[in-house]
Amino acid sequence: MLYIAIVIYAVAMTVANLTIAAFGPWVSPINAFFLIGLDLTLRDWLQTRLNQVQMLCLIVASGLITYLANPSAHMIAIASAVAFTGAAFVDWSVFTKAKGTWFAKANKSNVAGAAVDSLIFPTIAFSSLMPHIVLMQFAAKVGGGFVWSYVFSKVKEKA
Repeated sequence: MLYIAIVIYAVAMTVANLTIAAFGPWVSPINAFFLIGLDLTLRDWLQTRLNQVQMLCLIVASGLITYLANPSAHMIAIASAVAFTGAAFVDWSVFTKAKGTWFAKANKSNVAGAAVDSLIFPTIAFSSLMPHIVLMQFAAKVGGGFVWSYVFSKVKEKA
């Protein structure tokens, strides 16, 4: 199951990056809900199974895959790796210090991670601060993270 989760994480991040590169900032809130919400929640699941170095390697590898799949998307790959690394450290910190069920901890850390990722990614990727994109991405990531964490918590209950 761990290897499947790693592949899903890397594929979701790479697909999100490549669709942004292909379609531009307007698609980022859609990606944020479905793909980044999944990645934020999956990161919480993975960080209970991987160490920080392994998680960082997974994030950097996903950025590298984006670059290799579409070298013209190099700024998207760089922005993604930087934003996901920053968000991962904030997410990890909040998740490990938070109290409550896995679901509650995941949602608390998703909010923190979404805030960091939503500010850093579009600013680097598009070389300017776009407050409307930042706010839409943040709301979509938090909403998507909530939905995905609910799904994960229900799967965990049945396992």
